[in-house]
Amino acid sequence: MANDKHHRQSIRLQGYDYSQPGVYFVTIVTRDRQCLFGEIVDGEMKLNDAGRAVEDEWLNTPQVRIQVELDEYVVMANHIHGILVIADHRSRGVLQYAPTFRSPSQTVGAIVRGFKSAVTKRINTIRGTPGLPFWQRNYYERVIRNEDELDRVRQYIANNPLQWALDQENPANPAVGTQHAVRF
Repeated sequence: MANDKHHRQSIRLQGYDYSQPGVYFVTIVTRDRQCLFGEIVDGEMKLNDAGRAVEDEWLNTPQVRIQVELDEYVVMANHIHGILVIADHRSRGVLQYAPTFRSPSQTVGAIVRGFKSAVTKRINTIRGTPGLPFWQRNYYERVIRNEDELDRVRQYIANNPLQWALDQENPANPAVGTQHAVRF
């Protein structure tokens, strides 16, 4: 029975190389969907200190991982949506100047893990709760395959605060608990 303990179905595309250059839409949610980053007022997200820490660490991502570029993003009350672009800097010779603290792993998963870790440390410092789990296990991602899809994802992210009442991550939404699926 002990062998059955960690059998979870993967939500990633089987056989897909998540380190290859591409555009990825990610959603990272707080543990138990706790609304810790601020509140939505009149369709606009008002960040608190924790929310500003999330935004700061998101914006710091390209400083830590030089192959990453950021596109549209929004920090919501209990999650962040963002578009990550993994660029192929090797052809431009940029990697030889990478800072020594750069992670050797360049997958979407490694980028998200690094972001989650940095935010967790900052938030736990703010709250005085060292070592307390902060994020939901795992994250949601979608490979963006063309310009039309990229435009739809950007629009979805930009409109997310206006759609908070219907959001799958909103604990006040009666549909919460259904499978997470963003449709474009």
